[in-house]
Amino acid sequence: MIKEYINSSDFSIEKALTEVINDKMPFNKLLGFKVNKISENSVSIIFDMSENLVGNFHHKILHGGVISSVLDLVGGFNAFLALFKKVYTSLESNERVEKLSNIATIDLRVDYLRPGKGNFFLADAAILRLGNKIAVTRMELTNDKDELIALGTGTYSVG
Repeated sequence: MIKEYINSSDFSIEKALTEVINDKMPFNKLLGFKVNKISENSVSIIFDMSENLVGNFHHKILHGGVISSVLDLVGGFNAFLALFKKVYTSLESNERVEKLSNIATIDLRVDYLRPGKGNFFLADAAILRLGNKIAVTRMELTNDKDELIALGTGTYSVG
């Protein structure tokens, strides 16, 4: 899947990541995750609250699994973007595909700070460290009132 994007003549990392996140990953589609913004250094994900995402039916708050899923997604794709920028010009195209397609979550820590209430949610991440084998990201989930719902730290294999 990544190979068709990286080796195309009209390649755009922003277009490729948007298509992968929005259209190619069934789990993301099921949960309603969409790219909010892709900048030079980060990927941001947005999704609407829906009845299908409720974990506590009495309080109608977001399920913790949805929170951890979106934090892992945004952390992993930020690690991908950082690795892409690091290796894209320094490797041959077949080596790029191999290196970029092997990113995997090693560890994910989530701190649930307040109930997941809101009309929509936004997940952002920042790279804390990008090494030859490991990337570490810090993720945040906020709601439509800009209240911090959860924080996460993700460690990803990138080597």
